[in-house]
Amino acid sequence: MYERMLNKTEEPTIAEMTAYCGENGGFFTSLNEWLSQTFATGQKVVFPYGNQYGWGIAHRLKQKLVCNIFAENNGFTVMVRLSDKQYDSVYGQLHPYTREYIDTKYPCGDGGWIHYRVACKENFDDIQKLLTVKCSLSAQQSMVKSNEVS
Repeated sequence: MYERMLNKTEEPTIAEMTAYCGENGGFFTSLNEWLSQTFATGQKVVFPYGNQYGWGIAHRLKQKLVCNIFAENNGFTVMVRLSDKQYDSVYGQLHPYTREYIDTKYPCGDGGWIHYRVACKENFDDIQKLLTVKCSLSAQQSMVKSNEVS
């Protein structure tokens, strides 16, 4: 795991998290803004899952977690869970680096979790593809549930 912001007693600002990402701070900002603007995710600075994960930004659609983006020294990691069907839908469009993460994902249900390190434009483009699949399905499920209620 890369060096993260682990001081639980001092909540960083988004600007401090961006600066910590160093040369990849622009990608960190772009991904957070893209999720918020494209899919209307709510974002919140969080320190989830115990002391080794550190500070990150949680993105949610309504109450459903889309991903966590953890600030790291000169980069960041996106933690996201997709189904095997979702991974398969974009697998052939992804770079070998990204496919390796999918091939070694932590299994969960009919899919699994990846902790995807973003350190260049190729990585950024691939995580956008994965998050598009995740957010598109989440948006569809939310619409179905709201239609069932009305």
